[in-house]
Amino acid sequence: MDSALFLVARSLPVRHGFTLRSGGVSEGKRASLDLGPAGDAGPDVRENRARLASAAGLPPARLVLAEQVHGTRVVHGRPGELPEADALWTDSTDSWIGIRTADCVPLLLSSVDGSRVAAVHSGWRGTLGRIAEMAVATLGQEAGAAPATLRAAIGPCIGACCYEVSEDLAERFAHAFGENVVRRDRRPRPHLDLRLAVRRTLAEAGLAEAHIEDVPGCNACEPERFFSHRRDQGGTGRHLAFIAPGALS
Repeated sequence: MDSALFLVARSLPVRHGFTLRSGGVSEGKRASLDLGPAGDAGPDVRENRARLASAAGLPPARLVLAEQVHGTRVVHGRPGELPEADALWTDSTDSWIGIRTADCVPLLLSSVDGSRVAAVHSGWRGTLGRIAEMAVATLGQEAGAAPATLRAAIGPCIGACCYEVSEDLAERFAHAFGENVVRRDRRPRPHLDLRLAVRRTLAEAGLAEAHIEDVPGCNACEPERFFSHRRDQGGTGRHLAFIAPGALS
Protein backbone atom coordinates (compact mmCIF):
# COMPACT_ATOMS: atom_id res chain seq x y z
CA MET A 1 0.00 0.00 0.00
CA ASP A 2 1.25 3.48 -0.89
CA SER A 3 2.29 5.75 1.98
CA ALA A 4 1.98 9.53 2.24
CA LEU A 5 5.76 9.54 1.74
CA PHE A 6 6.29 6.92 -0.97
CA LEU A 7 4.77 4.82 -3.74
CA VAL A 8 5.03 1.03 -3.85
CA ALA A 9 4.84 -1.67 -6.48
CA ARG A 10 2.23 -4.42 -6.19
CA SER A 11 4.60 -7.16 -7.29
CA LEU A 12 7.59 -6.78 -4.95
CA PRO A 13 7.38 -9.14 -1.93
CA VAL A 14 9.53 -6.95 0.36
CA ARG A 15 9.47 -3.55 2.04
CA HIS A 16 10.32 -0.93 -0.53
CA GLY A 17 9.25 2.40 -1.94
CA PHE A 18 9.78 5.27 -4.35
CA THR A 19 9.57 8.49 -2.36
CA LEU A 20 7.41 11.49 -3.16
CA ARG A 21 8.49 15.06 -2.43
CA SER A 22 5.97 15.76 0.34
CA GLY A 23 6.09 14.99 4.06
CA GLY A 24 9.51 16.37 4.97
CA VAL A 25 11.04 19.52 6.46
CA SER A 26 13.28 20.86 3.67
CA GLU A 27 12.44 24.26 2.17
CA GLY A 28 12.71 26.09 -1.15
CA LYS A 29 13.43 24.03 -4.27
CA ARG A 30 14.15 21.07 -1.98
CA ALA A 31 10.76 21.17 -0.24
CA SER A 32 10.05 19.03 1.44
CA LEU A 33 11.21 15.36 1.58
CA ASP A 34 14.74 15.86 0.20
CA LEU A 35 16.75 12.67 0.79
CA GLY A 36 20.18 13.53 -0.68
CA PRO A 37 23.17 13.71 -0.66
CA ALA A 38 24.61 10.30 0.17
CA GLY A 39 27.46 11.50 2.37
CA ASP A 40 27.40 14.34 4.90
CA ALA A 41 23.69 15.10 5.11
CA GLY A 42 22.47 18.24 6.86
CA PRO A 43 19.87 18.28 9.65
CA ASP A 44 16.90 18.55 7.27
CA VAL A 45 17.95 15.49 5.27
CA ARG A 46 18.65 13.53 8.47
CA GLU A 47 15.17 14.37 9.74
CA ASN A 48 13.64 13.43 6.40
CA ARG A 49 15.42 10.07 6.45
CA ALA A 50 14.21 9.45 9.98
CA ARG A 51 10.62 10.17 8.90
CA LEU A 52 10.96 7.85 5.93
CA ALA A 53 12.46 5.06 8.03
CA SER A 54 9.61 5.37 10.53
CA ALA A 55 6.97 5.25 7.79
CA ALA A 56 8.64 2.23 6.18
CA GLY A 57 9.26 0.41 9.46
CA LEU A 58 13.01 0.24 8.84
CA PRO A 59 16.01 1.17 11.07
CA PRO A 60 17.40 4.56 9.98
CA ALA A 61 20.97 3.71 10.96
CA ARG A 62 21.03 0.64 8.69
CA LEU A 63 20.34 2.47 5.41
CA VAL A 64 23.13 1.86 2.88
CA LEU A 65 23.69 4.39 0.09
CA ALA A 66 26.24 4.85 -2.69
CA GLU A 67 28.24 7.74 -4.09
CA GLN A 68 26.51 7.75 -7.47
CA VAL A 69 28.62 8.63 -10.53
CA HIS A 70 26.37 7.82 -13.52
CA GLY A 71 28.31 4.63 -14.14
CA THR A 72 27.52 0.92 -14.29
CA ARG A 73 29.19 -0.47 -11.17
CA VAL A 74 27.11 -2.86 -9.03
CA VAL A 75 28.28 -3.31 -5.43
CA HIS A 76 27.28 -5.42 -2.42
CA GLY A 77 25.87 -2.79 -0.05
CA ARG A 78 27.18 -3.01 3.52
CA PRO A 79 26.34 -0.76 6.49
CA GLY A 80 29.03 1.80 7.23
CA GLU A 81 30.32 1.86 3.65
CA LEU A 82 29.72 4.46 0.92
CA PRO A 83 30.93 2.83 -2.30
CA GLU A 84 31.27 4.61 -5.62
CA ALA A 85 28.54 2.80 -7.54
CA ASP A 86 25.16 3.21 -9.19
CA ALA A 87 23.61 -0.06 -8.08
CA LEU A 88 23.59 -1.86 -4.74
CA TRP A 89 22.48 -5.36 -3.82
CA THR A 90 22.11 -7.13 -0.50
CA ASP A 91 20.87 -10.32 1.09
CA SER A 92 21.38 -9.06 4.64
CA THR A 93 18.17 -8.65 6.62
CA ASP A 94 19.81 -6.20 9.04
CA SER A 95 20.15 -3.46 6.39
CA TRP A 96 18.27 -1.72 3.59
CA ILE A 97 19.62 -0.12 0.44
CA GLY A 98 18.66 2.88 -1.63
CA ILE A 99 19.58 5.02 -4.63
CA ARG A 100 18.78 8.70 -5.20
CA THR A 101 17.15 10.24 -8.26
CA ALA A 102 15.72 13.50 -9.54
CA ASP A 103 14.90 12.47 -13.17
CA CYS A 104 16.92 9.28 -13.74
CA VAL A 105 15.22 5.89 -13.66
CA PRO A 106 15.00 4.19 -10.24
CA LEU A 107 14.83 0.41 -10.51
CA LEU A 108 14.19 -2.05 -7.68
CA LEU A 109 14.73 -5.80 -7.99
CA SER A 110 13.79 -8.65 -5.67
CA SER A 111 13.96 -12.41 -5.81
CA VAL A 112 10.50 -13.94 -5.65
CA ASP A 113 11.11 -15.07 -2.05
CA GLY A 114 12.37 -11.63 -1.02
CA SER A 115 15.75 -12.87 0.18
CA ARG A 116 17.90 -10.94 -2.31
CA VAL A 117 17.30 -7.40 -3.53
CA ALA A 118 18.93 -4.63 -5.57
CA ALA A 119 18.47 -0.90 -6.11
CA VAL A 120 19.63 0.62 -9.40
CA HIS A 121 20.16 4.22 -10.56
CA SER A 122 19.86 4.30 -14.35
CA GLY A 123 20.41 7.66 -16.05
CA TRP A 124 21.02 7.87 -19.77
CA ARG A 125 24.65 6.80 -19.39
CA GLY A 126 23.81 3.90 -17.13
CA THR A 127 20.94 2.87 -19.39
CA LEU A 128 23.19 2.83 -22.46
CA GLY A 129 25.72 0.89 -20.39
CA ARG A 130 22.98 -1.59 -19.45
CA ILE A 131 23.38 -1.24 -15.71
CA ALA A 132 20.02 -2.98 -15.23
CA GLU A 133 21.36 -6.07 -16.99
CA MET A 134 24.51 -5.92 -14.87
CA ALA A 135 22.43 -5.81 -11.69
CA VAL A 136 20.43 -8.84 -12.83
CA ALA A 137 23.66 -10.69 -13.66
CA THR A 138 25.20 -9.78 -10.30
CA LEU A 139 22.19 -11.10 -8.39
CA GLY A 140 22.60 -14.33 -10.31
CA GLN A 141 26.35 -14.70 -10.00
CA GLU A 142 26.89 -13.44 -6.45
CA ALA A 143 23.55 -14.12 -4.76
CA GLY A 144 22.25 -17.13 -6.69
CA ALA A 145 19.05 -15.42 -7.88
CA ALA A 146 18.36 -16.47 -11.47
CA PRO A 147 16.59 -13.94 -13.74
CA ALA A 148 13.46 -16.10 -13.84
CA THR A 149 13.13 -15.70 -10.06
CA LEU A 150 13.33 -11.90 -10.10
CA ARG A 151 10.61 -9.27 -9.89
CA ALA A 152 11.31 -5.70 -11.02
CA ALA A 153 9.70 -2.32 -10.43
CA ILE A 154 10.59 0.76 -12.48
CA GLY A 155 9.75 3.91 -10.55
CA PRO A 156 8.86 7.49 -11.45
CA CYS A 157 11.40 9.25 -13.67
CA ILE A 158 11.47 11.91 -16.36
CA GLY A 159 9.01 10.75 -19.01
CA ALA A 160 9.20 10.68 -22.78
CA CYS A 161 6.76 13.59 -22.64
CA CYS A 162 9.51 15.82 -21.20
CA TYR A 163 12.94 14.30 -21.86
CA GLU A 164 14.25 16.26 -24.83
CA VAL A 165 17.66 15.07 -26.08
CA SER A 166 20.12 15.71 -28.90
CA GLU A 167 19.78 13.96 -32.24
CA ASP A 168 23.05 12.16 -31.58
CA LEU A 169 21.84 10.71 -28.27
CA ALA A 170 18.50 9.77 -29.81
CA GLU A 171 20.29 7.83 -32.55
CA ARG A 172 22.45 6.00 -30.02
CA PHE A 173 19.36 4.91 -28.08
CA ALA A 174 17.46 3.92 -31.22
CA HIS A 175 20.38 1.75 -32.29
CA ALA A 176 20.69 0.14 -28.84
CA PHE A 177 17.02 -0.34 -27.93
CA GLY A 178 14.89 0.13 -31.05
CA GLU A 179 13.36 3.12 -32.79
CA ASN A 180 10.33 3.40 -30.53
CA VAL A 181 12.36 4.43 -27.49
CA VAL A 182 12.66 7.76 -29.34
CA ARG A 183 9.63 10.01 -29.82
CA ARG A 184 9.80 12.33 -32.80
CA ASP A 185 6.29 13.75 -32.49
CA ARG A 186 7.57 16.27 -29.95
CA ARG A 187 9.28 19.38 -31.30
CA PRO A 188 11.80 20.79 -31.87
CA ARG A 189 14.08 17.92 -30.79
CA PRO A 190 13.57 14.18 -30.22
CA HIS A 191 12.38 12.92 -26.85
CA LEU A 192 13.65 9.81 -25.11
CA ASP A 193 11.72 7.07 -23.30
CA LEU A 194 14.23 5.96 -20.67
CA ARG A 195 11.64 3.82 -18.91
CA LEU A 196 11.04 1.74 -22.04
CA ALA A 197 14.78 1.34 -22.63
CA VAL A 198 15.24 -0.03 -19.09
CA ARG A 199 12.26 -2.36 -19.54
CA ARG A 200 13.80 -3.69 -22.76
CA THR A 201 17.11 -4.24 -21.00
CA LEU A 202 15.44 -6.25 -18.24
CA ALA A 203 13.60 -8.42 -20.77
CA GLU A 204 16.83 -9.07 -22.65
CA ALA A 205 18.47 -9.99 -19.32
CA GLY A 206 15.92 -12.77 -18.84
CA LEU A 207 13.03 -11.29 -16.85
CA ALA A 208 9.52 -12.14 -18.01
CA GLU A 209 7.54 -9.10 -19.19
CA ALA A 210 4.85 -9.99 -16.65
CA HIS A 211 7.44 -9.66 -13.88
CA ILE A 212 8.39 -6.06 -14.76
CA GLU A 213 6.08 -3.49 -13.16
CA ASP A 214 5.87 0.22 -13.95
CA VAL A 215 5.13 2.59 -11.08
CA PRO A 216 3.93 5.61 -13.06
CA GLY A 217 4.89 9.25 -12.74
CA CYS A 218 6.88 11.89 -14.64
CA ASN A 219 9.25 13.91 -12.47
CA ALA A 220 9.36 16.85 -14.85
CA CYS A 221 5.66 17.54 -15.40
CA GLU A 222 4.34 16.72 -11.90
CA PRO A 223 6.04 19.37 -9.71
CA GLU A 224 3.62 18.86 -6.83
CA ARG A 225 4.73 15.21 -6.49
CA PHE A 226 8.30 14.99 -7.71
CA PHE A 227 11.69 16.70 -7.80
CA SER A 228 13.21 17.25 -11.25
CA HIS A 229 16.78 18.38 -11.88
CA ARG A 230 15.94 19.34 -15.45
CA ARG A 231 12.72 21.21 -14.69
CA ASP A 232 14.23 23.10 -11.76
CA GLN A 233 17.58 23.69 -13.51
CA GLY A 234 19.54 22.16 -10.66
CA GLY A 235 19.46 22.78 -6.93
CA THR A 236 16.50 20.50 -6.40
CA GLY A 237 15.94 17.70 -3.90
CA ARG A 238 16.50 13.98 -4.35
CA HIS A 239 14.11 11.06 -4.12
CA LEU A 240 15.07 7.71 -2.65
CA ALA A 241 14.18 4.35 -4.14
CA PHE A 242 14.70 1.91 -1.26
CA ILE A 243 14.33 -1.80 -0.68
CA ALA A 244 15.00 -4.26 2.17
CA PRO A 245 15.33 -8.05 1.95
CA GLY A 246 12.96 -10.25 3.92
CA ALA A 247 9.55 -11.35 2.69
CA LEU A 248 6.52 -9.41 3.89
CA SER A 249 4.37 -11.34 6.35
